[in-house]
Amino acid sequence: MRPRSPEFLGRDRYARGDRTREGSRNGYGPVTVKTTAGPVELARPKLRGTDEAFASQLFGKGVTKTNALESLVIAGYVRGLSTRDVEATLADALGEEAALSRSTVNRICHAIKDEFDAWRTRDLSQVELEYLYVDASHFRYHQGARAEPVLCAWGITTDGKPLFLALAAISAESHDAALDFLRDLVGRGLRAPLLVITDGAPGLISAIEQVFGRSLRQRCLIHRARNVVAKVSRGDQGEVKADFWSIFDDIEAEPGDGAVAEAKSRAGAFANKWGHAYPGAVACVTDDLASLVTHLRFPKDHWARIRHTNLIERTFGESKRRTKVIGRLPSEHSCLSLVWAVLDRASRAWRGVRQTPASVRLLQKMRHELFDADNVEEVMEESREAVTHAA
Repeated sequence: MRPRSPEFLGRDRYARGDRTREGSRNGYGPVTVKTTAGPVELARPKLRGTDEAFASQLFGKGVTKTNALESLVIAGYVRGLSTRDVEATLADALGEEAALSRSTVNRICHAIKDEFDAWRTRDLSQVELEYLYVDASHFRYHQGARAEPVLCAWGITTDGKPLFLALAAISAESHDAALDFLRDLVGRGLRAPLLVITDGAPGLISAIEQVFGRSLRQRCLIHRARNVVAKVSRGDQGEVKADFWSIFDDIEAEPGDGAVAEAKSRAGAFANKWGHAYPGAVACVTDDLASLVTHLRFPKDHWARIRHTNLIERTFGESKRRTKVIGRLPSEHSCLSLVWAVLDRASRAWRGVRQTPASVRLLQKMRHELFDADNVEEVMEESREAVTHAA
């Protein structure tokens, strides 16, 4: 295989007209390029007498492997293989002659960290979110060490597409840590979402109310269901759990006050049935009911996607498994970059929401009402009154 280089010299082979650049061809030099199919022998063109260094457009300078091979290395690293494991796996699959050195594997894995650094500081001013999800998980950076919290944000855009937004290590799930995390998003240009979905962490909730004070908030129903079931004896857990979900499932009313009122009525029935036996479980539903039914104000097609943060929990589980396989990580940044790589690749398969003309109109109307400075207090008061009357 012989890549040609007429563009560099500005003339065809054997042409003797005016020269746009000094130099002449000087044959070819052999080069072996490692690919996923094994090593391939190629001929790299050479030049002499040039006033500018030449690099083949096909090879660049010093290219000895393909991007596909680098992708295999990164994929192995993300899946929890150590650099030693990646090296051995490539040798087994492609043969010793196609394997990469450990230093090369290390360098490719460092590319993940470079990608992460660029991603975590990128501009967000062009991102138009409708829904913002924020959740945390805990990771052990070193064997035997205390697990440290990692805060994650993702969202769904105006066109219904899921988007992985941010990832950061925090010292604790406190107000100040969450506040810094959210302010960074705003500082990079992120506009306020219509709805923020979280668990019940007080520090996170207070930070969201401070940074996105005009956005509505939905408390994760899956987290709340776990809280409810934890306060119930084993024999009744199945029935209580089913009754909890019956509050929110199959709402017949249209989005808005009617749907909220229907859910509130069902919550009243839940309280009447279980209030005497399990007052603590009932309190989990009634004490913060307003934030449990907020999703019912949004398009009905979106309810199943915006009432919980469970989308990321399975991926967090995969991240933990892979960091555990690697064992001792060099630093917090190494852990974060690995978690990011897993989430980044997993996010490509995340599902968003279906946007119809009706849902777009409803969301646009809600944005106008929430973020129009003249109307925001009136709208929020009406929302609170609707929940109170329904109770």
